[in-house]
Amino acid sequence: MGKAHVLIEKDENGYSAVITNFKSTIWGAGKTVKEAKEDLMNSIDEARQMYAEDGTRSPDDLENLDFEYKYDVSALFNAFSFLNVSRFAERVGISPSLMRHYKAGDTYISAAQAKKIEAGLHQIARELEAVSLL
Repeated sequence: MGKAHVLIEKDENGYSAVITNFKSTIWGAGKTVKEAKEDLMNSIDEARQMYAEDGTRSPDDLENLDFEYKYDVSALFNAFSFLNVSRFAERVGISPSLMRHYKAGDTYISAAQAKKIEAGLHQIARELEAVSLL
């Protein structure tokens, strides 16, 4: 199974999704993260079709893909819009106002702040994984 490392970032037109570990560039774009991911899947399908039309076998990294996503903060909160940005900020110890700027993509985010946000997300994931419903 091929592993596709996908970087999803906010850009001037919306969002982009780029596979960073393939020899050739495959990317998608859209006004939302969902649209960018869909466009990326379309690009992968088009690449596979191109190989089929040429009568050649597509590279192994285009087959049976397993995706690993890396988001910038704006893309993260666009992809998971059910997360309340202000409450999440309070939980991880970041100013809600600053977090809203990170979400908008109009403020630089340091590596330390990004790690703090990532650690908070992972903690929430662990807590949710431990939940059982009656």
